Amino acid sequence: MSKMQRNPPRRKVKKMSKVYVYTRPVSEENYPAGLARSVHFAAGDDKTPLNRNYGILFASGIITEKNTICPMGVKDPGIFVSDDGDICICAERVLENGDADELSAGKFVLWKTKDLIRFSDEELVSKEELLNMSRALRSEKASKVLQSAFGGTGSVGDAAEGHTVPDCTELEDRIVNPAIKYWSQVSCIGITLPTDITVTSAEDIDNVQAFISYNDDSYREKSVSWDISNVLFDSDGEYEITGHISQQRFRFPLAEGYGDPVIFKWEGKWYYISTNDNLNDIGFYVREAGDVQGLFADDVEAVPILDFDPSRNLEQTFWAPEFHVIGDDLWILFAVSGHSWGPQCHMMKFKKGGRINDPGSWDDPVRVVRKDGTPLAENGITLDMTYIKAASGSYVIWSYREHIMDPLDTGSMLYIASIDDAQPWMLTSDPVLLTRPLLGWENVSGTINNEGPYGFVKDGKVYVTYSGGAANGYTYALGLLTADEEADLTDPLSWSKSITPVLTFYSVEGEYGPGHNSFFTNDDGELMIAYHGETSITEHLRVDGIRRVHFRDDGSPYFQMAASDDVPDMDVKMKIKVRI
Repeated sequence: MSKMQRNPPRRKVKKMSKVYVYTRPVSEENYPAGLARSVHFAAGDDKTPLNRNYGILFASGIITEKNTICPMGVKDPGIFVSDDGDICICAERVLENGDADELSAGKFVLWKTKDLIRFSDEELVSKEELLNMSRALRSEKASKVLQSAFGGTGSVGDAAEGHTVPDCTELEDRIVNPAIKYWSQVSCIGITLPTDITVTSAEDIDNVQAFISYNDDSYREKSVSWDISNVLFDSDGEYEITGHISQQRFRFPLAEGYGDPVIFKWEGKWYYISTNDNLNDIGFYVREAGDVQGLFADDVEAVPILDFDPSRNLEQTFWAPEFHVIGDDLWILFAVSGHSWGPQCHMMKFKKGGRINDPGSWDDPVRVVRKDGTPLAENGITLDMTYIKAASGSYVIWSYREHIMDPLDTGSMLYIASIDDAQPWMLTSDPVLLTRPLLGWENVSGTINNEGPYGFVKDGKVYVTYSGGAANGYTYALGLLTADEEADLTDPLSWSKSITPVLTFYSVEGEYGPGHNSFFTNDDGELMIAYHGETSITEHLRVDGIRRVHFRDDGSPYFQMAASDDVPDMDVKMKIKVRI
């Protein structure tokens, strides 16, 4: 008998998709050089632009000998896979206006990633170093990648709205598909309810929640307002009940002519405070209401709690007030100028037993000082101070800037220091630089901004948003700093900084220049973000907005969910069994 022949095992074919990298044409009207000269991505057979066709990788600017920033961009990006399995994105570094960068002549910006979601910090490498990373670069792909990444003109394709696509590579679908999902708009895709529910009381029904699914594979549970008027709990029975799912929503715009909004709950009442552009940034006005919606009612009263007062050196730039509970006391952190312009960080403590909207219930403001008692800044301006309480201690973060609006302008930078909650106006450590506006989106057309920090702590992580770009224009955007709650937050190495902004004028239709935000937890236990923006690309009147912060399945925050993409406001039905 002849031996039976076995068929050789079939080799599993890996499904592959193309990924493109490119820059976009500069448009001074709606997409300036600081944004256009960044690395953009498109992927898949339909060449879907990632991140809504907003840049993802931005080259860092250079700090000059005079402590100013020379902004940078990129041109002719290339993409390849290294012999070590890293996905590598390289590009020629150029000045913001597109001119050659002499400092990086012969070298190229390089980022590495495993998943097209998280990227390494940029490196500056030589052509030879790039060649050594990949056999493919030295062989069949060399004519393609090297021509584009090392000074080629690229080619115009139909990917990403007809923009220049200098290079592409094929990657496995297991990498490409999650990346497409990650960089796409997150939205609700389904609502489910438990089945075969047996209850003994109304309380049991109140505890039944809806299961909300989103297209990024995340989910959350949401309370339902159940109508149980037809249910009898004194005997066994089966019923169909109706419930309503309601998500707190706010119109955009809310208050008009107000920037830097803060929403705060204190002793059962809600309060709103902001920078008042309508009064030339003079004075702090507080609104009080029984719920957040009531803070923006037409008839709500705005009460001044700190006003123009030359006798106390309070004359101009009443900026960015924030309510914070520090230790056992309530404080307002803010910046203000005296007769000579130059805002400086101050704090003002609330008197025990007082009323928030009573000016007499607040102590005189005190200026924030260093640990030796000297001013926080001898030169330059300080503003936008915020407070963070983490497992490792208490901290303040603020923005500092020297030589504003002259040739030696440093741009606004974020600093951090530790404090003692008992005396929060006095630092207990030296100030430490956290971040400068080196990236193109932070430094658009000379705006040079890192400002407006505000943070929250969740699941052992500290998240601090901050703003870059034009503070009263459409390019304003939010960046994100992240650290472990247990870490020493005064150590810059404890922090990671997102290369890509987390909220821009591409995020939610009809909202431009979103930035300088704050956070609050609503009565449903949901984290909300309040921010200011504009209503059109040419508008400069700051207006406020509020929406829910979404959390992905890995626990990271997502700030770009439009109200229309969140859980719908709807009725649901459920069958229950009553058993006594």
